[in-house]
Amino acid sequence: MSVLNKSALAKTIKERRAVKKGYTDKKVEESTVRELLNHAIWAPTHGMRQPWRFIFVDEEALPTFAKKVAATYEEDMQQNREDYLNEPNAILVVTMEEPEMKKQWEENYGAVASMIQNFWLLAWELDLGVVWKTNPHIYDPKVEEILDLHDNEKIVGFIHLGYFEKQPIKKDRVSVDDKFSTF
Repeated sequence: MSVLNKSALAKTIKERRAVKKGYTDKKVEESTVRELLNHAIWAPTHGMRQPWRFIFVDEEALPTFAKKVAATYEEDMQQNREDYLNEPNAILVVTMEEPEMKKQWEENYGAVASMIQNFWLLAWELDLGVVWKTNPHIYDPKVEEILDLHDNEKIVGFIHLGYFEKQPIKKDRVSVDDKFSTF
């Protein structure tokens, strides 16, 4: 039997799901998000650059925010996008510093992705649903303006947040044996 079968972390990694819908009315508190982030930022980060920044949109600000972001779409898509952005109880926008050197850019993206995974796993332990969204609006300069991003920043994702009662269905992974080789 594997030693990891007893690991609480391995169990959390395997049980974690993307929670896209079915949120309860329980408020996602800024203090909870900050606490999760204070642990999540211990992700590996090359050169200790810690290239992330966070913009929290709580349930009070969400309708205005959703309307502004939706307005960046074609008129026939705006109501759909506004409804979509109002589904979660809160949104955490995660950005990263974009260095000019490709190597550092990739290192920064890897660090931010690792930090998001840490956040997601910690949130899961609190029954706080998370899904990392990379919809077209994260690439729109108008959305960057709405968020008042710095010149050297990129939106990595909108992290949709909300508490849930019913876990999403487990989707199996392809076996490592099918993706593993030796040299």
